[in-house]
Amino acid sequence: MPTIYDLKPRFQALLRPLADRLAKAGVTANGVTLAALVLSLAHGAWLALAPASRWPFLLLPVTLFLRMALNAIDGMMAREHGMKSPEGAVLNELGDVISDAALYLPFALAAGVNASLVVLVVILGIIGEMAGALGPLLGGQRRYDGPLGKSDRAFAFGTLGFLIGIGIAPGRWTTVILAVLLALSALTIVNRARGIVAEAKARTP
Repeated sequence: MPTIYDLKPRFQALLRPLADRLAKAGVTANGVTLAALVLSLAHGAWLALAPASRWPFLLLPVTLFLRMALNAIDGMMAREHGMKSPEGAVLNELGDVISDAALYLPFALAAGVNASLVVLVVILGIIGEMAGALGPLLGGQRRYDGPLGKSDRAFAFGTLGFLIGIGIAPGRWTTVILAVLLALSALTIVNRARGIVAEAKARTP
């Protein structure tokens, strides 16, 4: 199923000159990955410590955009500048799920937001990312099947944060959106699992 992830090649093309300059300056791909993680943890702490303030929610889309840019840059640096490493692969996968948890779980602290649904969406998001990472274990590719991949979750929570930030009080509308995200997260897990199995069977004589 199509996802925002499909736009990644165009996004990377815009960021490639910056990735090249960073590599020439001696910056490592792992360093960029760590920067994205620190940025996410810092903004997540701001959200958690000030759940009644509009500013951390209003600026969440900015942080999410920067995180996505850093994630695209570290991947290009690793592939195109000889920086691939086992440590980098592990850091990339763990960094993504830790960043998601740090940025999205604080929504559960906002008044009027269904905390249980937030937690469930985050948990299923983590399971979905781990499901995608199972592909290489069976000799296949890392799966990015939708409909709710990492970029789609970022767009959804960024939009929620922006709406809360401009003063729209959470309530039934946030519950409906979170319920939809939960269903899409479950479908994503199923699609990725099926894709992995189908790919493995296709390689079996």
